[in-house]
Amino acid sequence: MPIPNPIRGIVTPLLTPLRNTNAVDEECFERIIEHVIQGGVSGVFVLGTTGEGPAIDKPTQRTVIDLAAKYIAGRVPLLVGIADASYEESMAIARHAADSGADAVVTTGPLYFAVSQADLYAYCGKVAEESPLPVFLYNIPSCSHVSFSVETVAKASNLGNVAGFKDSSANMIFYHQVRVATAHNPGFSLVMGPEELMAESVLLGGHGGVNGGSNLFPELYVSLYDAATRGDTGEMARLQSRVLEISNAVYSPTYLPGIKCAAAALGLCQEVFAAPYYPVDEPRRRAIRDFIDRSR
Repeated sequence: MPIPNPIRGIVTPLLTPLRNTNAVDEECFERIIEHVIQGGVSGVFVLGTTGEGPAIDKPTQRTVIDLAAKYIAGRVPLLVGIADASYEESMAIARHAADSGADAVVTTGPLYFAVSQADLYAYCGKVAEESPLPVFLYNIPSCSHVSFSVETVAKASNLGNVAGFKDSSANMIFYHQVRVATAHNPGFSLVMGPEELMAESVLLGGHGGVNGGSNLFPELYVSLYDAATRGDTGEMARLQSRVLEISNAVYSPTYLPGIKCAAAALGLCQEVFAAPYYPVDEPRRRAIRDFIDRSR
């Protein structure tokens, strides 16, 4: 399915259900994809932060892409993370994604290395030129240790194959500066990572969210997005309170172990991780499971 121009709504940064550290649980993979698509999401993003993409070995990354394309079967767009310290490895995954039927790739810029804004722009330009699929830029300085500047995003938005920008900086001033700086390009997608900020971003002109909680309760995040597009601030406030409850109960103190524990409580996957993450301890597991039981 071609990427809408711009993409709107909730894109799920899909968890990667694993049987062991280098094997995908195919049954759970199909289950979680059906869960989010039936919940009304507008797209699926695999091999991102929530999907443990950079921690998963390359053969397993390729399996994730193939299975996602198979189970989605063109019903919603499929985006694929290509974050890597090696440009060639990133492009190899991008080519595999294209061959498998994915619709776009997502780059953080180079992992590990500290680069200037000039080098970051040049890197993104090279990806855009050589990628067989449209490219989304992904700002997540907490993991990549490189932050896109407003100017870099604005310049990159003019590149022919750059389709949009996902911001996970949690800096709303920066987000709104990017929104203003890219307003000349109405087809450029601008989506919010932190779900706690998604409704505000949409209310003020953003296009949607790439929100981890939509793995668990996709209808909630779709409903919150819809309320924001209508400008229904009363409904937004009600649903936002629920989103904040999930954030406080599940993501603290560490996001990924918490959300995978919650997904396991919902029967969507097992608590199996690629290092460096490991399952939560038993008291934390009981607390998350109690919250999920109350939330059903």
